[in-house]
Amino acid sequence: MNVMLTKHEQILQHILDLDVGSKISVRQIAKDLTVSEGTAYRAIKEAENQGIVSTIERVGTIRIERQAKSNIEKLTFAEVVNIVEGQVLGGRAGLHKTLHKFVIGAMKLEAMMRYVDAGSLLIVGNRVNAHELGLKAGSAILVTGGFDTEEEVKRLADELELPVISTSYDTFTVATMINKAIHDRLIKKDIVLASDILIPIDETHYLYQHDKVQRWHELNQQTMHSRYPVVDQGNRVTGVVTSKDIIGVPVSMQVEKVMTRSPLTVTEKTSVAACAHMMIWEGIELLPVIGTSHKLIGILTRQDVLKAMQMMQKQPQVGATFDDLITTELKEQKVDNETTYFCKITPQMTNHLGTVSYGVLMTLVTETARKALRKIKKGDLVVENVTFYYIKPVQIDSDIELIPRVLEVSRKFGKVDVEIHHDGKIVGKAMMMAQLLDHRS
Repeated sequence: MNVMLTKHEQILQHILDLDVGSKISVRQIAKDLTVSEGTAYRAIKEAENQGIVSTIERVGTIRIERQAKSNIEKLTFAEVVNIVEGQVLGGRAGLHKTLHKFVIGAMKLEAMMRYVDAGSLLIVGNRVNAHELGLKAGSAILVTGGFDTEEEVKRLADELELPVISTSYDTFTVATMINKAIHDRLIKKDIVLASDILIPIDETHYLYQHDKVQRWHELNQQTMHSRYPVVDQGNRVTGVVTSKDIIGVPVSMQVEKVMTRSPLTVTEKTSVAACAHMMIWEGIELLPVIGTSHKLIGILTRQDVLKAMQMMQKQPQVGATFDDLITTELKEQKVDNETTYFCKITPQMTNHLGTVSYGVLMTLVTETARKALRKIKKGDLVVENVTFYYIKPVQIDSDIELIPRVLEVSRKFGKVDVEIHHDGKIVGKAMMMAQLLDHRS
């Protein structure tokens, strides 16, 4: 079936067809495709969200390569410009290229060049010889301290399509900023998204609004599945139909009349954890995954989501989140057949008053309650709510003890009481309620 593209989709397709490195603007897109500047602006923003264009201060918006998730820890030179708030002195045509390592030029020239090769980013001050040699070795240059470089170096950068970037920050600060950006990407890489586990549209089945209920019966016989998304003529999701909806319904009736309208949907970038919570909370077995203009691009099943959650627990953590840094401080200890947890309040865990922050306390309570539930029932869980009944300030460098007690646990539900002690006195009391994910579902 031929599906007419909306103006928004036509602009996105136009941007995808551009060569990597092309510069685009709202005004030019509006003129080329005869659309309003508002429509062009919204489409360019969507393209930026999808990772196919990048906007750089004092340079503009350029078409970049969409990075595969397996390569997410690598940055383009365009992104480096944004990170270090830099200015491009030359080689703009190479801003879309990806760097695979950076080299700090804090040694003699000959020694430095042993570490520089194609795809590197050489971070160096106002050493013009190093700028020139680095470019000839295939490396982009990041000049720190706000220095400029010679015109000959800029011409060489343009010729080789290798960026020369200037930043006002010093070398140490720049290296720290880039390291943090890469670390943040490693954390994102570990987060499993709907796009990682969805069943693509060409490998699944769906119904059109105008289909008869008979079509549901045919698909049910063919696939043994009972739930299907419903789309309109433009492949936009308008409903979901299940076996409950068609009980006692004539086979000649249109699907549109029996489907559940305005179903819950997710996008490719929705995390699997969020999908799991949605499915369990709402009691649904299938989630349509939508792309641009609400169009169906695939589906998620409850079974696949829970399986992915199970696998996530077995994956090694590459980038440490704040929660990881906090929970690594927890030490387990058994006292009189009761498991308790000890933790020292480090400076990073405190607020501006020097007492433990509420966010940190919430993380510690949640983690100890999780651990207590997992000792009784294996598997994953989704926190439904945490209620604090009592909190006293806990000073920096204090040692606290967390005592979790499981009050109730069933196949799908758990309730845990957590007491927080310091110097033998209760300084906090909370209760966590969670939904347990049954992987056999």
